[in-house]
Amino acid sequence: MSEDDCEAVAEFIRSKGITRCPTACVLPTQGLIAAADRVALEQHAVERDRVHRARAAARRQPFLMLNASQENH
Repeated sequence: MSEDDCEAVAEFIRSKGITRCPTACVLPTQGLIAAADRVALEQHAVERDRVHRARAAARRQPFLMLNASQENH
């Protein structure tokens, strides 16, 4: 990368207020992570899974009601 490119990237990072590499959120890191951050990440994952399951159940509900009404006839 040329010096001009490096300076342009540095200026972009400064002007946008970026404090972390965007890819740090995509892949697991090998750095040390504070215990509070690990707990928060685990809680986020649990909540994300709960929301995902609730949405899936809500999408299935009309089909379950339809099947139940057809079986009763």
